[in-house]
Amino acid sequence: MPHLSSRRDFIHLMGGGAVLAATAPLAGCSSDYPAASVAAWQGPGGEPDVRRWALAHALLAPSSHNRQPWRADLREPNAIALHVDRDRTLPMTDPWFRQIMVSQGTFVELLVIALQERGLDPQVQLFPQGEPGEKTLDDRPVARLHWAPGAAPPAKDPLFAQILRRHTAKVAYDTQRAVNPGQVEALKTVLPAGVTFGATLEPARVAALRALCLAAAKVEIGTPRTMMESLRLMRVGPAEIAQHRDGITVMSPFVRAMAALGLFDRTQVPAVGSTGYRGALKRFEEHSLSAMGFVWLNTDQAGARAAGRIRASQVEAGRAYLRLQLKATELGLQVHPMSQANQEFDEMKPWYDQLHQQLNGQSVSERVVQMFCRIGHCADQPHTPRRELATMIRA
Repeated sequence: MPHLSSRRDFIHLMGGGAVLAATAPLAGCSSDYPAASVAAWQGPGGEPDVRRWALAHALLAPSSHNRQPWRADLREPNAIALHVDRDRTLPMTDPWFRQIMVSQGTFVELLVIALQERGLDPQVQLFPQGEPGEKTLDDRPVARLHWAPGAAPPAKDPLFAQILRRHTAKVAYDTQRAVNPGQVEALKTVLPAGVTFGATLEPARVAALRALCLAAAKVEIGTPRTMMESLRLMRVGPAEIAQHRDGITVMSPFVRAMAALGLFDRTQVPAVGSTGYRGALKRFEEHSLSAMGFVWLNTDQAGARAAGRIRASQVEAGRAYLRLQLKATELGLQVHPMSQANQEFDEMKPWYDQLHQQLNGQSVSERVVQMFCRIGHCADQPHTPRRELATMIRA
């Protein structure tokens, strides 16, 4: 995630309560990050093991809070089994683990695209040992990808060319630059069956959704346990970034100086209406109110529940989102998830229900919004850190 994201852009300092509301975004793959933490974005080079080569691309997938909640099992030849890393969930903002499942899907899709690039035709089995419950997780595999050596190679996916270019820009968009409707239509062309696409560029509807994003943001930053979840994932300065290589990276010289002086308090959240609260809200306003349109992905909740495929539908939505973002990268269009109103913690329920009514005119029991994103244009932003591949592999 490029420096402080919309849900997290405040620093509450001990004593005086001074607040840093934003940091200047870096250009490109910034050298301010420890080199090893962003080395994955250079690609795997001449890695001879095809599975590790493909996994080196898959770990570049987007994930909630950049938690990278993936574990790959390579003990079966010509196969990869994917599991959730249960130490990397978000129990406060994602209590039903839906976003974590969507993040499994982004990884699966990048893995498929990379394997196809190497001439393999992976078959994907979701939850080969059965699904966990709708609100639980377990250690069974999310997916098993397997292929037959020597089989005819599949067609390569042109989206492969965008993998090392993809990023999520979490800055204000250019409100003087409209989104071309043709670009929005082009996003639909890469989506699979089973996940439905919605979009709007209509000014009145965009304004209403901007307001909903901001209202939901106030709930998240005003709920102590959800805000603390983000605070605990802040990585301030090169040493912490190099140590963790995930989460919310903060490279602001001011924040780093305060941390060095022992003045950066990550044990408390600012009270509603305080200077710190207003600083956090300012960043939400910048992101919400600069949205130049919105896109979203739905799945059939009633059908998935009847078929016992709720978790599979979430993974499939993640696969679709990854394809949408790669296509947006190709088109020069920015896509940024605005997940606050789509979170299932109790305090968010009124806005969660309102989001589903505004987008679909149906309750969540019929169709569920899996991804809700603003779209627009801005300068390219830096790639975010990734953990070492070896930490994700069981061989």
